[in-house]
Amino acid sequence: MTDDDKARFAVTRRRVLALGAGASASAMLTGSLGSALAQTRLDVTQGNVAPLPIAIPDFLGGGPSDNEDTRGITQVITGNLRRSGLFAPIDPAAYIEKIASFDALPRFPDWKTINAQAIITGRVTRQGDGRLKVEFRLWDVTSGQQLTGQQYFTTPDNWRRIAHIVSDSVYERLTGEKGYFDTRIVFIDETGPKERRVKRLSIMDQDGANVRYLTRGEDLVLTPRFSPSTQEITYMSYGQGDPRVFLLNIETGQREIVGNFPGMTFSPRFSPTGQQVIMSLQQGANSNLFVMDLQSKRTTRLTDTAAIDTAPCYAPDGGDVGSCYEAPILV
Repeated sequence: MTDDDKARFAVTRRRVLALGAGASASAMLTGSLGSALAQTRLDVTQGNVAPLPIAIPDFLGGGPSDNEDTRGITQVITGNLRRSGLFAPIDPAAYIEKIASFDALPRFPDWKTINAQAIITGRVTRQGDGRLKVEFRLWDVTSGQQLTGQQYFTTPDNWRRIAHIVSDSVYERLTGEKGYFDTRIVFIDETGPKERRVKRLSIMDQDGANVRYLTRGEDLVLTPRFSPSTQEITYMSYGQGDPRVFLLNIETGQREIVGNFPGMTFSPRFSPTGQQVIMSLQQGANSNLFVMDLQSKRTTRLTDTAAIDTAPCYAPDGGDVGSCYEAPILV
C-alpha cells in the first residue's frame, strides 16, 4: 500500500471512547489491497461526511440452532456502523443476491447494481466444545478484492462482544482509525421519586446493552472513571461520614478504599498508565491535589495553596496535571 493510497483512504475522526479488550483471533487469507484501496474509501470534504453504502447480509449459520446468534450478530454490526454516521447500511430488501456460501465469492455485479461499495459476509458455527466460531470477510465491491478477514472463538453468551469486535475491524479498515464499538461505559443510574432518589454505579456496552449494576444504591456514588489498563473503576462514595475514593474491580466485584485520609477525598482520575490515582483531598478549610501510587500506596502532594483545588486530570502523555473544569462537589 503506497502513502498516496493511505492518504486517499483514511478519514480523520476523534476516538470518543477507549477500553482495551482482547479476543482470540487469527487472520484469514486476504487478497491484494492496493487497487481496492484506491476505489473504496470515505471522502471527507468541508466537514461533511458522505456515508459509505455498505451491505451486511445475515451471517450464515452452521445449523438451525445458530440462527438466533447469526441474526443478532448481523443486527449489532449494522447498528454500530449506522450510528457511527460514516456508513449507510443498505436495506436488505434491495439485495439481489442471497448469500448462500461463506466460502464463495459474492456476485459483485449484483452488489454494484444496488450501489454497495463494500460488503460484509460472515458465518457462525458451533464447535464440539460448545464454543462459537465467528468468521467474517470484508469485500471491496468495485475491485472484487477482500479487504480483511478474521475468525474468533468465544462462548455463546459472548456473541455481542464478537459483533462489536467485528465492527471495530471493519471501521478501522475503512476509516484508518481504531474503532470504539468494543467499549463499555460506566455511569450513575438514578431512579426513584425525587425525595428518595437512588444512585447506583452502573456499566453498559457502548450501544446501551448489557446494563449491570455495580453498587446497590445504599450510598451516594459520583464521578466514576475507568482505568486505562485494568478492569477497574475509581469513584467517589458518600455514605456514613466524609466522601471517600474507592477502587472497584468490575470483574470480581472486589472494592477497596484509596487511602485512609482524615478529610474527604473526591474527584478521582487514573493516570494514563493506570498505575496512579490523582484526587482532591480536603485538609482544613481548603483542598489540594494528591496522587497515590496504587502499588506502593505512597501519596505525593501536588499543590499547597489556600484555594480549593479540585477536578484534576492528566495530560494524555501523563506529563502534566491540570483542571478538567468540573464544578466542585458540594456535600
